[in-house]
Amino acid sequence: MIDLHLHTTASDGRCTPSELVEQAAAAGVSILAVTDHDTTAAVAAVREAARARGIEAIPGIEITAVEAGRDVHVLGYFFDPYDEPLLAFLAAQRAARIARVEAIGTRLAELGVPVEIERLVRRARRENGRSIGRPQVARAMVEAGHVADTREAFDRWLGGDCPAFVPRTGAGPEAVIDVIHRAGGLASIAHPGKTRLDGRIGALKDAGLDALEAYHPDHDEAVVSRYVGLARELGLLLTGGSDYHGDPGHGLAPGSATLPASEWERLAAGRA
Repeated sequence: MIDLHLHTTASDGRCTPSELVEQAAAAGVSILAVTDHDTTAAVAAVREAARARGIEAIPGIEITAVEAGRDVHVLGYFFDPYDEPLLAFLAAQRAARIARVEAIGTRLAELGVPVEIERLVRRARRENGRSIGRPQVARAMVEAGHVADTREAFDRWLGGDCPAFVPRTGAGPEAVIDVIHRAGGLASIAHPGKTRLDGRIGALKDAGLDALEAYHPDHDEAVVSRYVGLARELGLLLTGGSDYHGDPGHGLAPGSATLPASEWERLAAGRA
């Protein structure tokens, strides 16, 4: 079982690296990649824990690009997690995340739903490499009693067109693909069925895009088939995974969506 989309407490997951690996092992996952948002902080710990359980762990990341005011998540695999230009780029990404969270906190306070944003920010600054974003704000809103769960936080307050939404600023997807390539990795568009970027995928392929994440829990059978077909048409590789965060509202469980072994073989061969 191959799961190439998992998150830890280094970004917005709820499991530590060791906890996540234990859950993945219990689910029967044999190959995994942790793809925390804009950070490689958990890569070494995941590799160590996975090695102890006989699981192959490859470097992974989910970098947030911005295009026309919306997020485009780009997955990276097989890169050098110690590549200095990559680390500098990710540090800037995380600083922008902190600034956005602070702006969201200010907006929520103005709307009469204050949360302890400074606690989140202090922790992100104290724990070098930790990445924060709207999911942590959503959890703080639950803790403060403003919403029943994180889904309600996004639906009422934090999602696009909601009162506390603050647009993100940052690099475009072509620039993110280039950063991943320069670090020796392969780049894949995450959950394209959610991103709805179909009209741009051809141009991104021309810019160096390597793969599409066809296998994702938010993709039904028809969506999976569509992106497998599009990948074949464009000569792209395929990726897939559960997008597990340890949050009941985000991802089901490790291994709940997986990459077929034949596609893993093609992906692994493509790193050369």
